[in-house]
Amino acid sequence: MRLLIMGPPGAGKGTQAAILAERLGIPHISTGDLFRANLANNTALGQEAKKFMDAGEYVPDSVTNDMVRDRLESDDATSGFLMDGYPRTLAQVAELDEMLADSSIDRVLVLSADTDAVVARLLHRASEQQRSDDSEEIIRHRMNVYSEQTAPLIELYAGRGILVEVSGLGAVNEVTEDISNALGL
Repeated sequence: MRLLIMGPPGAGKGTQAAILAERLGIPHISTGDLFRANLANNTALGQEAKKFMDAGEYVPDSVTNDMVRDRLESDDATSGFLMDGYPRTLAQVAELDEMLADSSIDRVLVLSADTDAVVARLLHRASEQQRSDDSEEIIRHRMNVYSEQTAPLIELYAGRGILVEVSGLGAVNEVTEDISNALGL
């Protein structure tokens, strides 16, 4: 299965992606993990990304796309994958479609969540983990960016008939069960 998981920050994507990938026997591919691995291993792509990051700039799509392409060419991803954090823009959707020219995405799972509930969840997590960078203002800004960038993707994948939406709020096992039912697992 080739599965994308999307949702606002704090909706439980990472938690559910790990559970689903394990259950389906496919790799969980997180763009955050790809960046960290490429930086830690000092790969050519990591060095390229570092130039932008050190300058305080966004890493361009071309570098992110190359990291994703490289990862999808790994042997463990040939029979399927669960992608978390990519694509984020319509341009990245077009690039992913090109990467998967001989196949396609089977399902796009959107974990929906009420903004105020997610803000409360993230503020609680920030307090527990002593993350001073997660203020309410920053969290709400990230939520707005997600909404602006992702709404067109949700509409596009809905139009392709592969979008499944499940509430990300609730106990982890309940959300997992809802996802399993929605995906027919």
